[in-house]
Amino acid sequence: MDCINVGIIGCGRISDLHFKAVDQLPGLRLRAVCDLDPELAQQKKAQWGADRAYTDYREMLRDSAVDAVEILSPQSVHTAMTLDAARAGKHIALQKPMTTDLKNADEILAGVRKVGVHFKVTDNYLFYPPIQLAKSLIDQGEIGTPSGLRIKLITAGSGGWEVPADAWKWRLAEKEAGRGFQTFDHGHHLWTTAWYLLGEVERVSAWIDSLDGIIDSPAVFHWKYKGQIAYGSCDFVHCPEMEMPSDYYANDEWLEITGSKGIIVIPRCTGQIRQGPGVRLFSQGKWQEFDTVETDWASGFVGAAANFRDTIQGEAKPMLSGEQARDILRLSLAMARSATDRREIYPEELDSPWGRFYSLWQQKKELGLSLNPLKHIPWGGKKEAALAGQARELTCAMLDRFDAQAAGEWEGCIGICLTAQGGAGESAFCLRVKDGKADLREGEVAEDAQLTLSVPAGTWAAILLGQKRIETALLQGRLKLSGKAELGLKLRSVFGI
Repeated sequence: MDCINVGIIGCGRISDLHFKAVDQLPGLRLRAVCDLDPELAQQKKAQWGADRAYTDYREMLRDSAVDAVEILSPQSVHTAMTLDAARAGKHIALQKPMTTDLKNADEILAGVRKVGVHFKVTDNYLFYPPIQLAKSLIDQGEIGTPSGLRIKLITAGSGGWEVPADAWKWRLAEKEAGRGFQTFDHGHHLWTTAWYLLGEVERVSAWIDSLDGIIDSPAVFHWKYKGQIAYGSCDFVHCPEMEMPSDYYANDEWLEITGSKGIIVIPRCTGQIRQGPGVRLFSQGKWQEFDTVETDWASGFVGAAANFRDTIQGEAKPMLSGEQARDILRLSLAMARSATDRREIYPEELDSPWGRFYSLWQQKKELGLSLNPLKHIPWGGKKEAALAGQARELTCAMLDRFDAQAAGEWEGCIGICLTAQGGAGESAFCLRVKDGKADLREGEVAEDAQLTLSVPAGTWAAILLGQKRIETALLQGRLKLSGKAELGLKLRSVFGI
């Protein structure tokens, strides 16, 4: 594709930088713009030289001349817009964050895979030249083995470019929905940077407060990197009486990466509180300054658009890919969960059907403790044994619990193996859900079972009677899983276990 015709969906403040990137890159051309505000859409059409202006993005998607779209809308509508664009055969660059939760993220991934369009999530910090240079210096071993990353974000009460009132309106709506005004939306940039520089995160801790009940700052975050002795920290501070020197938003960030033999400092990103070279390296007892690296925050948008172009043309991999963006979203949600629950969170915990028990399990593994410290404590074994005779009847009655609405379009097969207990012998069941209906058969577990539960008959009866939580049985070692453990969530929601 010699020239890719791009449509921009959402003409808010940030769209100016996306357009400038498209406009200056060979191989990209702005074909159309779309915004709910017809006056704004026409204004941007004229200002940017687009061929068409739309107020309904679906009409833009029917424009056969549009090859690819940049979706710059509020994250609450990302899922629907992305799926519609994929079905229309358009390549997609989706503004971060990917969406609002992991369920929606999985819907997006499934949708774009099904039709095979190119898809990426745009985070301009991945392409901000000082951050890219820092990554290169780390990879070259200039600071030895990294052990720490510190990020500071400062937001001010004034300064920077004018942000229309409508832009604040949707952000406040996100805040009311429980997604941090700063820590969820802008936090994505910082969590992406932390991942890009030093790798995957194993666990997080967070504290989030507010000076005015609106802006989620001050806030403090800590995390441990996976598979290495390296840690990160980030603090958000809000200065309502301070004016920010900035050509863009009224905020600024700086970073410090420490390794076994050196330090890298990035003194600014969005704003201009700190002057001087864009990157400084302390190694071998002296400072080296990189004063020719581009420090204009807008340059990251150019790099992101170039990556989109190169991905479509088969010359690069998307950054962020859909899977990478989902991981960053999960990390962001883990940060928020930590602050809410006031405990350490493993991001993988958010994908586990057992929630907090996953976290406890991981902690015990890392501390070298018994994975089942509760197994020696009596848990009403005689009482469970007395219930064993009811296990078969209660299992057959699971069909009466079936919730077709909760099942939705899910199709799956779960095996249930009951081991002998309290006079009840071994038995096996195959529970299958398809086309909004449930079927239970006694006998052998089907070969295509995606998840198999092995549990003593009395313990299973206690679970079905509501006298024992399934997580407790798992933690005690009474319940064992094989296959896709995440289907336990479906078992719970669809059959009310």
